[in-house]
Amino acid sequence: MKALLAIVISLACGVSAACATQWPNGAKAAVALTYDDALVSQLDNAAPALEAAGFRGTFFLSGVKAGDVPRWRGLASSGHELANHTIFHACPAANYPADPRYVAEAYTPASLLKEIEQQNVLLTAIDGKARHGFATPCGASKAGGVDYLEALRASGLVTYVRGVVVTPEDLKADVGKTDLMHVPARGFPEGVTGPQLIDFAKDAAAGGGMAVYLFHGVGGDYLQVSNPAHQELLAWLKGHPKEVWVAPLQEVLDWAAAHP
Repeated sequence: MKALLAIVISLACGVSAACATQWPNGAKAAVALTYDDALVSQLDNAAPALEAAGFRGTFFLSGVKAGDVPRWRGLASSGHELANHTIFHACPAANYPADPRYVAEAYTPASLLKEIEQQNVLLTAIDGKARHGFATPCGASKAGGVDYLEALRASGLVTYVRGVVVTPEDLKADVGKTDLMHVPARGFPEGVTGPQLIDFAKDAAAGGGMAVYLFHGVGGDYLQVSNPAHQELLAWLKGHPKEVWVAPLQEVLDWAAAHP
């Protein structure tokens, strides 16, 4: 009988959203707000806005400046997630001019995993946590032309890998079944408006899945979203707790895994 019931449930999950992740407080979807590259505008603008809204974000750190370490430690102690974005942010050489020692083509999977391991040491020194998530620099998962994600999976160095691509299907997926080496996320162009940012959360609420936002600069630096647009998104999220549950990415993934 139990086996028959399992088959029926499996078939039902395959043809409807009835088996989507059940989010806290009856929310329809989860939202994770993530920020890349350890930028000053995130410390100056994004973090205070998150705090004011009562939210916690995920900050993927690379190129950390010594003078900023106390501020990052303060964010971690307030419940924000610090995560790994390598030390030197090695992107494909075609993306933008960079020191030739620190482009993706100059690495091997082994050397990149060693750098990820070393960045974990820094992160643990800042936040005291033993394990961290990871985001691929520039969304690229090759080192020296070889994909390193399966080697990274086998290494156990990180708890998940966030990418830079999301599809409509991802917004209504059973998040508990997400391949943790391929966590989808969406970036936004400069000039994006508050309503356009909000639409992404609305789409996730309609699908019952997860919306992972990918930001760089907030009211400054590069690839920036304006402060007003960012704050408009936070205000909408705060005003719609029955639509979306907002939490750091690791917390979202842990909840989904524990509530199939």
